[in-house]
Amino acid sequence: MPAPTDHVPAAPARRGRRRLRSTAVTLALGGALFTVGALGLAPQQPSTPTVASGPDAPRATDPTEALRTRVRKLPADPDGWSSLGMAYVQQARSTADAATYDRARTALRKSLALRPADNFAAETGMGALESARHHFAEALTWAQRATATNPYSAPAQGVLADALTQLGRYEDSYAAVQRMTDLRPDSSALARASYTWELRGDTARARDLMNKSLQAAGTPADKAFALTHLATLALETGDPRTALKLAGTGLAAQPGDAALLEARARAHTALGHPRQAVTDFTAAVAAAPLPQYLLGLGDLQRSLGHRAEAEEQYDVLRAQETLRRASGAVPDADAVLFEADHGDPETAVEMGRAALRQRPFIAVHDAYGWALHRAGRDTEAAEQADLALALGTVSAPFHYHRALINQALGRTGAARTDLRRALETDPHFHPVDAPRARTALSRIETVR
Repeated sequence: MPAPTDHVPAAPARRGRRRLRSTAVTLALGGALFTVGALGLAPQQPSTPTVASGPDAPRATDPTEALRTRVRKLPADPDGWSSLGMAYVQQARSTADAATYDRARTALRKSLALRPADNFAAETGMGALESARHHFAEALTWAQRATATNPYSAPAQGVLADALTQLGRYEDSYAAVQRMTDLRPDSSALARASYTWELRGDTARARDLMNKSLQAAGTPADKAFALTHLATLALETGDPRTALKLAGTGLAAQPGDAALLEARARAHTALGHPRQAVTDFTAAVAAAPLPQYLLGLGDLQRSLGHRAEAEEQYDVLRAQETLRRASGAVPDADAVLFEADHGDPETAVEMGRAALRQRPFIAVHDAYGWALHRAGRDTEAAEQADLALALGTVSAPFHYHRALINQALGRTGAARTDLRRALETDPHFHPVDAPRARTALSRIETVR
C-alpha cells in the first residue's frame, strides 16, 4: 500500500461508531466542495442570486469562449456540451453569478439529450452543478450514476466524495477519495485527501497533502486553490504571517482572486493591519459578493467601530436573504449565523433546522447550535455543538461557540476548556469574538 500521506485510510473505528450513534457531523472552515479541474473548498455559491456590492471587479478572459465556439461548430457533439457545462459550473463558483448556473444546466442537459446513456462526463457535471447549488442529495444521485457508468473516472469519484461529505457520510466519502487517489493522484485528488485529514483534526497531514497538491497543480486555478487553503490552514492554526505570505504568492499569479483576497484580509486582520484588511475584503466582495466575504467585511468594520460601514455589508446580506426566501432555497451556515447574531434568533433556528435537513454537515451543526443558544435553548444547542466537533476538527469558532453554550448551562469547567482551546488554536479567529473569548476566559479564571 502507498505511504499514508498519499492515501486516505478510513477513520478509526471508534470515531466511526461515534458518528453512527450521533448522526452526521463536519467543518468550521466551511465544508469542502470541489469541482472537476479547478477546486473550491467550502461551498461558496449561494443558491439564490446575490446582490452586488462595491465597484466592478476586473474580469479575466472568459474561459468558456473556446468551448462555446466548439458547440456552435459541432452542435451535435455531446462531449463539447458536457465540457461547456462544467466550465460554466466552475465559472459560476468564482463569480457568484446564478445565471451562469442556468447556462451550465442547459449545456449539460443538451449533452444528456444527445447521449442519454453512458454519458458519465455530463452525469459528473450534473453532480458538480447540484453540489455547487447545495442540492447535495441530487448531487449524490448524479455522482452515483456517473460512477456506475464509468467506475474508472477519477473526477466522478471526486464529485461522489463531495456529496457524501456534505451529507455527513464521512467514512463513505473517505473511501471515494481513496478510490480517486488510486485512479489518478493529481492535484484535485490530493486536495480532497488533504481535506479528509483536516476534517479529522490532523492539520499536519492536511498541510503536507495540500503542499503536494500545489506541487502537482497544472493550472493557475489549481495553484490558486492550493495556496488559498494552505493560507487558510496557517490562519486557523494561529500562523497569520505564513498565511500572508502564501496569499500574496497566490495573488501575484492570480490578481483579483476573491478567495485569496479573503485569506490575505484575514491575515492582515490577525496581524493588526486593519486598513489593508478592509482593502482586501472590499476587493473580495467586489469580485464575488458571497456571504462569507460580506460577513467578514462587516464584522471587521464593526470591530473597528465603523458601525455605518458594517451595516452597509449587513444590509447586502439581508437583501440576499430576502432573495433566498423568495426562491425557496435552503439557507447556508453563514446565513444562519448572521440571522442569529444580527436578526431574529427564532428565525435563525428555523433556518438552521431547514439547512440541517438538506446538509447534515459540521458547519451546519455549529450554526444551528449557535442559533439555538441565541434563542435560549442551550440544552439542544449543546447537542449540536458536540456534533460540530465530533470528528476532532480543529476549529477555534466551534470551540468558542460551545464554550458560551456550556457557560450558559453552568458548565464552567467545560467552558474554560473550550475557550482555552479556541484561543490556543487561533488567538485572532474573529475580530469581534476573539476579544470576547479572552474576556470570558479572564472572568472565569478570576472567579476560579
